[in-house]
Amino acid sequence: MLAIFRIILVVLLSIIICVFGLIYCLFSPRDPRHVATFGRWFGRMSPLFGIRVEVRHPKGVTLPQNCIYIANHQNNYDMVTAAYVVQPRTITVGKKSLLRIPLFGPLYWLTGNLLIDRNNSARAHSTLTEIVQKIKKRNISIWMFPEGTRSRGRGLLPFKTGAFYTAIAADVPIVPICVSNTSNKIKLNRWSNGLVIIEILPPVETSGYSREQVRALTRHCREVMKNKLDDLNAEAARREARER
Repeated sequence: MLAIFRIILVVLLSIIICVFGLIYCLFSPRDPRHVATFGRWFGRMSPLFGIRVEVRHPKGVTLPQNCIYIANHQNNYDMVTAAYVVQPRTITVGKKSLLRIPLFGPLYWLTGNLLIDRNNSARAHSTLTEIVQKIKKRNISIWMFPEGTRSRGRGLLPFKTGAFYTAIAADVPIVPICVSNTSNKIKLNRWSNGLVIIEILPPVETSGYSREQVRALTRHCREVMKNKLDDLNAEAARREARER
């Protein structure tokens, strides 16, 4: 019964957000400020799934005005966890197939996000070039999932190099974002589903890397995120055990 109530409420709220968002964004279509606004709206639904989200920012560090944010991509619950920490004037890069999702797909595009056709390598490369041109020209940052797909409980998958090529070409830092485990954690019929910790890590400078060193940069960022995710998952598990 609880699962049915949650599903109905989430669907209704999602429809309301999407419809209002489509109308609102028509007055300033594809304005990058919209992405963080509606990301926060979806993020506020996390209590409906019985999870507590704790957000941590790097102490004593000011996030860069222009950068590439990279985050681990787990499942559909990223919409109510990771979406909450999308920073102002940050747009995301998503699959072109998102446009086929009723209401959400058009809202995703209208808020200013970029769509990439992963089945067309030439077009995908063109989109990455477009991203580089837009970052500083439009004073925006880009959010990318370097795994390229949802991990679905398989841990942190190998990273693709697109985000790192883009950061080097645009000469901007990379800011890793780690979201503790949500795979097989959220049961809709269970009232409380525990703690999810999101930590924004200090920027990784890319100015010392050349295009030929992109794989080294990719490996370094993945190692940093893997170590942090191991720590966050262990901490979340310990705190949940104490609360039982």
